[in-house]
Amino acid sequence: MLLPATRITNSVKWWACVCLLIFTTPFIVNAQSTATLRGQVSDPSGAVIPGALVTVHLNETAELRTSRTDQDGFYQVAALAAGIYRIDVQARGFRTQLVSALTIEVGRTVLQDFHLEIGDVKQTVTVNAASPAIEGATVSLGQVVNQRTVQNIPLNGRYFLDIPLLVPGSVTPSTNGFSTTPSRGVGTLAINTAGNREETVNYLINGITLNNQAFDSISFQPSISTIQEFKIDNSTFSAEFGQVSGAIVNIATRSGTNRYHGELFEFFRNDVFDARNFFTFNSSQPPPFKRNQFGASVGGPIIRNRMFFFVAYEGLRQRQEVPVNSLVLSDGQRAAVTDPVVAKLVNLIPVANFVDSSGTARFTSPSATRPAAPGRLSTMTF
Repeated sequence: MLLPATRITNSVKWWACVCLLIFTTPFIVNAQSTATLRGQVSDPSGAVIPGALVTVHLNETAELRTSRTDQDGFYQVAALAAGIYRIDVQARGFRTQLVSALTIEVGRTVLQDFHLEIGDVKQTVTVNAASPAIEGATVSLGQVVNQRTVQNIPLNGRYFLDIPLLVPGSVTPSTNGFSTTPSRGVGTLAINTAGNREETVNYLINGITLNNQAFDSISFQPSISTIQEFKIDNSTFSAEFGQVSGAIVNIATRSGTNRYHGELFEFFRNDVFDARNFFTFNSSQPPPFKRNQFGASVGGPIIRNRMFFFVAYEGLRQRQEVPVNSLVLSDGQRAAVTDPVVAKLVNLIPVANFVDSSGTARFTSPSATRPAAPGRLSTMTF
């Protein structure tokens, strides 16, 4: 049976809307790692100004938020993305006051007071403001690592958890810890900070926990290209953060802006400049090693001032032979075994293929070449 063209067109439109809703919903409902702006507006005499209009613009995307002061002259704008903002304050009978560039960092509550001058609202007074070095609205102890540090610091392996070691109170984790044993191509899965065990750190990305629910280590290390900035609260953090008793690592990812931006990279390492492993007695050459770490990211506007995109990909290909060097029984020791049960166990031990300068029997062999690690597609944000 043939359907009328009108019904077919309506059906196609309906399914297109459903697919668009399904595609965009995950990016709309995601929790965010955000900040809060608050303060008080007063006149030259120090008296508060109720009903003043506070307008907050995010410079990179032209996102607009507004708030009015209450009877005590206080205002608050919550759930702000990390970035640089322009703030306008207007009140009848007073000159407009403008802060052209105020940096608001992830996980912080920024205090910004305004003292308006008497005059025409069309007159504008521009003031310079900077984020305070000391947290004045909370009792949390922590530090923000900004985008410049995240993007430009040289990292061997581009492991995200190497960056939090720059924060005061953090230390290089023990290599024999349950979650801090380094793994080739992956790095460690936890850090130690503020004297806490590695299992007591909560990792959040855009407000969503990254912790492995069984071991409390990080489930995966986000690509450096996708991170805008992050904050570590070492102690006395807010009650909104639960689950752990140690520290909070709050990560905010990058997003698209009104300008197209992107990068293309590859980091290459091999064994050309490596030294021979000290315990490789029967070879003068270092074991084969090749690593290619590559990727790209791009972001920009879909609809200027309204909708943006950002997507990143990072791949890792590593080929490495790790020499095996172990003490084993010498030929004489194997021949001295007379117990039949022990003889069966001796057959499971590799036969010595090398004797070092001290006469000790050893078994040496390169391990199988490690397979290439798959690439990972980082979460797309809109």
